[in-house]
Amino acid sequence: MHLSRLLALPALLLVAVLVLVANEMAQARPSRRFANLAYVPASEAGFDTERHRLDVYAPRRKAAKAYPVVVFIHGGNWNSGNKNFYSFIGRRLAKQGVVAVVINYRLAPGVQVPAMADDCARAVTWTYQHIAEYGGDPQRLFTMGHSAGGGLAALLAADNTLFTRRGLTANPVRGAILDDPAGLDMYDYLRKMQYAGDAQYLVPFGKDPAVWKAVSPLYYVTAATPPFLVFIGGETYPSIRDSSQKFRQKLKELGREPQFAVLPGKKHVPMVLQLYWQNNVIYQELLKFVGAGS
Repeated sequence: MHLSRLLALPALLLVAVLVLVANEMAQARPSRRFANLAYVPASEAGFDTERHRLDVYAPRRKAAKAYPVVVFIHGGNWNSGNKNFYSFIGRRLAKQGVVAVVINYRLAPGVQVPAMADDCARAVTWTYQHIAEYGGDPQRLFTMGHSAGGGLAALLAADNTLFTRRGLTANPVRGAILDDPAGLDMYDYLRKMQYAGDAQYLVPFGKDPAVWKAVSPLYYVTAATPPFLVFIGGETYPSIRDSSQKFRQKLKELGREPQFAVLPGKKHVPMVLQLYWQNNVIYQELLKFVGAGS
């Protein structure tokens, strides 16, 4: 490479960074962020000062009626991830007339998936009880997640006991948006153990098949389950492709066939990174799904 080209690289990188920063500022202006709100009382034994928190992104403009609400759950293989990385999703949803709630939850190896699901249910319960204070409509509350977060978002929509044991008389989730979801049927997946490295999942899921089934959304869906909007990447992992199709078929048999789309050429991680772009097809369908603007 010529010296002139080498010297040009930092300048080009600086321009790219400035463009991204300017774009983020433009996205941020129409929204307000309320950061690091505790969804578990700080006085409660076991309160995690980092993981038991969420951020609310609300549209700045006043509306004649309350906005729909989307609770976003990050992925990360059940052992990593942080809400702070996904502020771009909160900003873009708020800009388009949705109150977004982006949450943290405890991770492995500190806890296993049942505790993660309980954390997420507590975050949704907090949202249901408080989101009207931020302009959101608790009667139009949806869950959304990518990868491991997609599996948790599905479980929240399907397993009503996650909420009844927390004192709610009914499941507040009106639907779920799944972005390349993992964990829809870990009972089947962990019994087979057919891929290299699958033993790692015995850390977050444990070794009891009854637990694997208890946190698998596939075994909770019924004819009364709320609707699903599902996207998978055309080049995603075979396990995600297969379990998503299986989940789709189960819902279809129950008369609850989801909206389902395969995005050609997309691998697993780009399925969430594409949400950086406001006009992405997932946002287009999500806004209709949650009734934004209506």
